[in-house]
Parts: sequence; C-alpha cells; structure tokens
Amino acid sequence: MADYLLAAIDGSAQSIAAARWAADEADRHGLPLHLVHAQAWLDDIHTDPGQPADVRALTTRMLSDAEQAIRTTRPNLAVRAELIGGGEPVDVLVDAAADARMLVLGSRGLGGFGGLVVGSIGLVIAARSEVPTVLVRSGETERRTGPDGPEVVVGVDTREPAADVLDFAFREAARRGAVLRAVHGWTPPPVWGYAGWVPPQPETEQFRAIEDELLTLALTGWQDKYPEVTVVRDTRIGSGAAALVDAGADADLLVVGRRRRPHHHPGMRLGPVAHAVLHHAQPPVAVVPHD
Repeated sequence: MADYLLAAIDGSAQSIAAARWAADEADRHGLPLHLVHAQAWLDDIHTDPGQPADVRALTTRMLSDAEQAIRTTRPNLAVRAELIGGGEPVDVLVDAAADARMLVLGSRGLGGFGGLVVGSIGLVIAARSEVPTVLVRSGETERRTGPDGPEVVVGVDTREPAADVLDFAFREAARRGAVLRAVHGWTPPPVWGYAGWVPPQPETEQFRAIEDELLTLALTGWQDKYPEVTVVRDTRIGSGAAALVDAGADADLLVVGRRRRPHHHPGMRLGPVAHAVLHHAQPPVAVVPHD
C-alpha cells in the first residue's frame, strides 16, 4: 500500500490551500506528505539559457516556501518537495501519483450552480488518476462543521454501488470521527412530468420508501466493517449531482465515484455526476476510481 500523500502546487492560492489541506490529511493518516510541481520545460531546459533558469529558481523557491510553511504549522509531519518533469504536466502528475495514497489538487471558481470551481487540467487529472484525487478550493481549508458535527458525504448509486467508493468514504469518516451521510438522488417516473401533474403524496412516499430500501441494501455490510461510523441514509428527489451538492454544502469532505475506463475510450471520462459535482460543490471533493 502507498505510504505517502501527494499534493501538486503551482504557487496559486488554490494550490497552496490544497497543500495545507493535504498536510492536515497526511497528519490524520499518519503518512508523509510529498509536494510536487510539474514543469513541462525541464527536459528541454537548455533551449533558452536565460529564461528557463530564472523560472526554475522561482519554482524552486516556491516549493521551498510551501514546504517551510507546512513544517512551521506541523513540525512533526514528514514533508519533502520536488520539482518534476519529463512531459506534459497532466501526464507527469498522473504518473507521479500512481504510488501515492491520494493526490490533492487546487480548484478555482465561483461556487454554487452559478459558477465553476475547477479548471480543465483538474478535470483531466481527476478523470485519469488511478488513485483517489481530492480537489480543494481556496478559502475552503477550514474544517466545515454542520449543525450536528463533521460529516463526510458520499454519493451512492443504489443500482451499482461501488465498493471502492464506499470503503474510501467510510475510512475517511472513521478517521475524522465524522458522520457518514450516504446520498442517493432519484427521479419520479417520467410519465408524471409528461402528464404535467404532481403525484399524490401516498405515491411519492411509496417510491421514496423503495429508494430508501435500495440505499439500505447498497450499504449492507459496511456498518459491520466500520461500526464506529454513524450512517445517515439520505434519499432525495432530483438528480444525483444536485442532491450531492445540496447535501454536502457543510460537509468536511464530499466523495464521488468515477468509473475506470480503457485508455482508448473516447469522450468524457468522469461521468455526468462527478463532472457536475466537481464544478459546483463548495467543500473538498474526492473523486475515487472504481471498476
């Protein structure tokens, strides 16, 4: 099993926030933290003998400053920083994270459904990384505590529950002493919308009971494996992404799954729910690959 956490930084406020979050997480896991900056020009540094050397010096100083800042706040945490290259930054970071327990990146934007919180590079890395990848917004590194204490929120596909996603969410909730809120969004039969009428309350409750039972079945066995974790089942009418963003507004961590696909598979790799959650969620979002 991997024995360190990896955080990618580029000097932006978002990446520094991600590094701080990663330091807290590494301390919680009892693992070292590895800070990296991926620079595409490292393999061709002599093509311009002036500018690359200046950029390299600035980058090295940025990494050193980030490392020192973390050592100051967490003197007992093992931290090292490294400038890495060898190709395009996305490829370099995906390869560098292959042996890590977790990859942490910064994200940016306005938040809510009125804006976007993650850039294209973050989306590509989250779609390709073979380890859980967490995206952290600038300003969102403080512990987010709901009215009933810390929560980890996980999206559950009740028809095809992903063991890797649930195991990650339960472990993170256990480490935080947090409640795990398992969220499932569901939509009423399409014929109701076609008919243009609101279904009677008894019928709505009947469908809600069915969806709640499916969620219970999807979570079967996990409470026995993690008896210290309190689980809240949360079924909501609406899309899975909207349900997760709403339920996770005050979460300590929001967890979504991303199906592994062959490298030659065309089109979107994240899936619609993970893609939408990454764009609109406020708290840190962990994208967990699964089969």
